[in-house]
Amino acid sequence: MTRQGSCLCGAVAFEVNGDVRPVMFCHCSQCRKTSGQFWAATQVPTDQMTLTNDAGLTWFRSSDHARRGFCDACGSSLFWEMDGEGATSIAAGAFNNPTGLTAGTHIFVADKGDYYDITDGLPQLARF
Repeated sequence: MTRQGSCLCGAVAFEVNGDVRPVMFCHCSQCRKTSGQFWAATQVPTDQMTLTNDAGLTWFRSSDHARRGFCDACGSSLFWEMDGEGATSIAAGAFNNPTGLTAGTHIFVADKGDYYDITDGLPQLARF
């Protein structure tokens, strides 16, 4: 299946060919700060993703082992890559409908915000 998506303004656009992982919902403090809530993302091998427009793409080194990609024009948080993994996590909300995505697991729930509860019945991991 081919899926397409972009940032809010279109300065970053991408296409994914192949299978994607079920969406993980990350509740760690970094994801909450970069997105304003928990971050919902799927993941693909990096070679299955093509950037069809990268004019606005900027990478931020968010830790000593990972970087985050966002649009420098509209601020959309789009990608997360761990060094040496060969995979790119992509914000689920950046995909155009129909996405064909499925919900998977909540991770880093020990770090979740204190203002919400997780009640959807999906598996929850204290860490990852």
